[in-house]
Amino acid sequence: RVWLLRARTAVRAWLDDAHAIGSAYLLFRDARAPGIPPLGTMASTPESVFEAVKAYIFEAPTYHIALEAILVTWILYLLFFSKQYRPESKHDKLTKEEEEALIAEWQPEPLVPDIYPKDRAVDPAPVVTGVAGPHMTVNGKECLNLATYNFLGLLGNHAIQEKAANSIRQYGVGSCGPRGFYGTVDIHLELEERLAKFLGLEEAILYSYGFAAISSAIPAYSKRRDIIFCDEGVCFPIQKGLVASRSKIKFFKHNDMADLERLLEEQKKLDERNPAKAKVTRKFILAEAMYMNYGDLAPLPKLVELRNKYRVPMFLEESLTFGVLGETGKGATEHFGIPAEDVDIICVSLDMAVASVGGFCAGKSYVIDHQRLSGLGYCFSASLPPMLARASIEALNFMSQSPEVLRRLRRNSEQMRELLEGIEGLECQGVAFCPVIHLRLTSPSPSWEDDQQVLESIAEECLNNGVATATAKYLKEEMTLPPPSIRLTVCSEHSEEELSQGAAVLKAAAAKYLSS
Repeated sequence: RVWLLRARTAVRAWLDDAHAIGSAYLLFRDARAPGIPPLGTMASTPESVFEAVKAYIFEAPTYHIALEAILVTWILYLLFFSKQYRPESKHDKLTKEEEEALIAEWQPEPLVPDIYPKDRAVDPAPVVTGVAGPHMTVNGKECLNLATYNFLGLLGNHAIQEKAANSIRQYGVGSCGPRGFYGTVDIHLELEERLAKFLGLEEAILYSYGFAAISSAIPAYSKRRDIIFCDEGVCFPIQKGLVASRSKIKFFKHNDMADLERLLEEQKKLDERNPAKAKVTRKFILAEAMYMNYGDLAPLPKLVELRNKYRVPMFLEESLTFGVLGETGKGATEHFGIPAEDVDIICVSLDMAVASVGGFCAGKSYVIDHQRLSGLGYCFSASLPPMLARASIEALNFMSQSPEVLRRLRRNSEQMRELLEGIEGLECQGVAFCPVIHLRLTSPSPSWEDDQQVLESIAEECLNNGVATATAKYLKEEMTLPPPSIRLTVCSEHSEEELSQGAAVLKAAAAKYLSS
């Protein structure tokens, strides 16, 4: 009854207000029919208003009537059916006794979700004491190091350590600011210049973390609605860059160039159907020079051929090949005899052969300069500590002055692979002259977790016998989960006797757990 009285009062007010009706009439005067009287001749009486509304309803366009009906319905909903704010009344307040009862009954939720007891236990990680060189002390026991990426043995190099220590006295330990906010030190510019010159490219950009180099470079260029043709076996940093880009990802089978060409050809046909969309859609090819999860090389000549044929820029992640492949350690481009400028962006982590920290991207100046305002890891992270930049420069000097180290690394890699041939229950995957070797089960079980546990038992047995190895670890967020493996790495400073010792321990451990 109260609502009816309010509605009747509102209707009377609307009918009495001739100006309001006139304003509404003005909104639709362009669409009115010839029979509607002009505004100046309309009287402010209910009869005249009724006649004007009647003429409008019968002679106005249908779409106007439908639009007005929707608007009126919406206004009525807002007036009578939507929730309205009503201040709390005194009767809504709880008494002191009720508050205390509720507090006593309340149980806080756990900060992390509850998990099964078997998943709660985490095996303690091996603890390394001292420098992780060709040998290292793990859990208080000296071991042969076949687990870390110290390919050239530069970790613990006394000349590099001395230069880095001197830079601490000159620059201090850290930078305390991003590159664009007083975090750029002259030694950063020197390192960028040296890296670009070493690769024969125009410019390089330095990141303070190797993971951030490729994961920042990808979203700096590829955005939403762009397309990336990516190998399905890429490592986790690349995967995070793909997610950050929000682009459309088209995976091709691992190292399958026929599958990549099929995807490129399909995209070419789609572009021909819709050239306007193709003009604003950027496309990229993305691959690793040496795949961290497999140890094999990408067919770079074929990738460059497809890049030129379909005019698609290419990212190449060279963390495992920089300082490893090529006569002077320039990476996969030097190994295959391909000019570095044929690859649009080369990304490298300095955590591997250079034995420092950080990463960089290199290419043409107009391409690299874009990252200085769009590379998230460059713009928002504190810059690389000067001592690590100095260590990287000295590592470049070492590679330039000691090319025999690269030859020794390749020789050790080939020897280690020969020693591991025929190991019971395991097979070697990768390239003979590359220092990363994956040992995978020849007869895997249906359970990935069970196979991983077997390989971890073999690695633990090796550690107990003085050889440090590592099983490849993967996160649940991995887009493609590789088969479980023991990942071995070879160092140029390993002797033939040490490699033979490591292979013998591995064979004995494999025989112990795989003989049945």
